[in-house]
Amino acid sequence: MNVKRFVKPNVYSLQAYQAKDIPCRVKLDANESPYGFMDAYKAVRSVRTNRYPDPAAQTLKNSVSKEAGMKPGNILQGNGSDELIYYLITTFGGPVLYPVPTFSMYGIITQALGEKKVEVPLDKDFDLDEKGMLMEIRRKKPRLIFLSSPNNPTGNCFSSQTILKIIESTSSTSLVIVDEAYQPFASSKGFIPMLGDYKNLLIMRTLSKMGLAGLRVGFLIADEEVIGHVNKVRLPFNLNALSQAAAIEILKDKKALKKNIRLIVSERGKLFSELSKIAGITPYPSEANFILFGVEDADGVFNGLLKNGVLVRNMKGVGGGCLRVTVGTPDENRIFIRALKLILKNSPLVKADKGG
Repeated sequence: MNVKRFVKPNVYSLQAYQAKDIPCRVKLDANESPYGFMDAYKAVRSVRTNRYPDPAAQTLKNSVSKEAGMKPGNILQGNGSDELIYYLITTFGGPVLYPVPTFSMYGIITQALGEKKVEVPLDKDFDLDEKGMLMEIRRKKPRLIFLSSPNNPTGNCFSSQTILKIIESTSSTSLVIVDEAYQPFASSKGFIPMLGDYKNLLIMRTLSKMGLAGLRVGFLIADEEVIGHVNKVRLPFNLNALSQAAAIEILKDKKALKKNIRLIVSERGKLFSELSKIAGITPYPSEANFILFGVEDADGVFNGLLKNGVLVRNMKGVGGGCLRVTVGTPDENRIFIRALKLILKNSPLVKADKGG
């Protein structure tokens, strides 16, 4: 049987998202938090595995709504942000516009669902190209606009002024989704306070970057009417009982969550400083829990780090050759810097190491 003839053309030409599990001593490739929560195990002991989970995740949404200052009706739970992206595009269709480079799942899911992608390159500073964005919005009339701020993989927050211009200029034509997966690590407060002013503004948040990646818990925060329509396509019981119970328990410990975020932000500053001292490395300022850095031989350095037991992310096609490193524990960061210096010291492309 020729299976190819049964596959839809948009799916056949699709490249699957590569989430490889590569064994290594220091794993700094997936923007995960280096800190987890043992208390999560206590919470799941009382879960009745023979019963379906709360389909509305009501207790969890109540907890999130208090933190966000919104009503529970303004929140929809998802099995991570990826599922919510699927629901949004399924509900509202395309074209779907987003800047590039950015989170790859916007484009992958758009293509998988047979909708048109509209990609607008970022400017030389990795910020939104305001003129280019507004021009493509007028030309292509996208139904959905995804803006990841702080942006993955560049790490920077987009201009709030430009985001507001996009929201205001599309008030009757597009829904603007600001993906704030990395907002807890940023200096800005994010766009949740503005939800009441703009009905076409939607926010995505996740617990994955805060030490709960294994739970796959994400949230869409938006106008109740928007939430109501997206909820029509939500799969029943989409957030399992174990994840709900663990997330509810962990969210009670705000002190621990904030402490871990402060540790990561502090280590990010130290890591950026160390990278800045190394000849042949160009680190880019970050408001996320990772740092993007340029290097002449990205493939060679990536493979060299892997041989030394350190896994980072090779961002081919970004900035002429970049790697992305997650901020780890102090020990993990030291191991990474030590390995990076050793590789560059022995590289014919770099003659000297300013950092010693």
